[in-house]
Amino acid sequence: MLVFEFKAYGKKNQYNAVDEAIRTAQFVRNSCLRYWMDNKKVGRYDLNKYCAVLARDFPFADELNSQARQSSAERAWSAISRFYDNCKKNVPGKKGYPQFVRDCRSVEYKTTGWKLADDRKSINFTDKKGIGRLKLKGTRDLHFYQISQIKRVRLVKRADGVYVQFCVDVERKENTEPNGTTIGLDVGLKEYYTDSNGTTVENPRFLRKGEKVLKRSQRRVSRKVKGSNNRGKARQILGKRHLKISRQRKDHAIKLARCVISSNDVVVYEDLRIKNLVKNHCLAKSINDASWYQFRVWLEYFGKVFEKITVAVNPQYTSQECSSCGAIVKKSLSTRTHVCKCGCVLDRDENAARNILSRGLGTVGHTGTFGLEPNNALGELTSTLTLRNPVSASRFVD
Repeated sequence: MLVFEFKAYGKKNQYNAVDEAIRTAQFVRNSCLRYWMDNKKVGRYDLNKYCAVLARDFPFADELNSQARQSSAERAWSAISRFYDNCKKNVPGKKGYPQFVRDCRSVEYKTTGWKLADDRKSINFTDKKGIGRLKLKGTRDLHFYQISQIKRVRLVKRADGVYVQFCVDVERKENTEPNGTTIGLDVGLKEYYTDSNGTTVENPRFLRKGEKVLKRSQRRVSRKVKGSNNRGKARQILGKRHLKISRQRKDHAIKLARCVISSNDVVVYEDLRIKNLVKNHCLAKSINDASWYQFRVWLEYFGKVFEKITVAVNPQYTSQECSSCGAIVKKSLSTRTHVCKCGCVLDRDENAARNILSRGLGTVGHTGTFGLEPNNALGELTSTLTLRNPVSASRFVD
């Protein structure tokens, strides 16, 4: 499933209609959640049936497309099923009991309620909300796909306008020749990551660099009178500043992950629990600014696209253990150099990256391949190359 996003342009009354559709979707989602709380043994299809009851009782809910109402009910059931799964798995801590949404920013249509123009440059929403025809502007070309392949259409509201997302049912695959390279990655705050070959990538620190502008925008919001138009304009400017930083993080993670995956056959990284790491309030802002989890998600995604092996290993003692002799050398976070009695002197992060790689290769050696089909010849060849002939990949990730 691919998601293509386009900027939508329309008139003020159309934007107001989009806001009304989003509020209606939020109402349906919260109403379905309340229905589940008040009634026992309510399932997914019961929530879909309840959408018809809401449409009969509330005229504004009937104006929204029926499949869009069902999509909102599916969102409620997604939160409920996630809560059930966490309870069954005995996840430590809070199980994520479903909560009511206060600030919904999207509404999702399925295969009805919209019609794409023949030139693929505009879309017309045909339900009773009155959104009408919106012009589309983007870099993707929808002519390569049939209308039947578009399974979902989302209207997403952001600080800089309204966007239309198309969920296209197509499988993305890119074939590359195996080059026999392996790499271990140790993420950090000083450097974004250090690989097992000693190559480092600079941490961009997008939030830290834009923090001065954010603080100034926040002060302007605080000075305005609550409920005034000037405060609304100041809040919109502040939202655009945050949106820019989030887009910079995403763009950096995508480009870096694609470069790493396309240059190596096996990529090993730490299985970090970011939720636990950010409990350290001294480092929470820097950890969130680094966006390690987003980088991992894109590593795994491109691993499937390029049919490469990605392995997540336990990060315990990777910084303390010597990559040469295996001895434990305790060191504080401020100690940046690993010095062992065996004579091994390395940068702390490079030593950890080597330990991560050795653990990952040991895992691959026992189980064969990760993220590949059992009969995939490329996967079998890749695992053989990585175990027998690991070569340097530093030239690819500079």
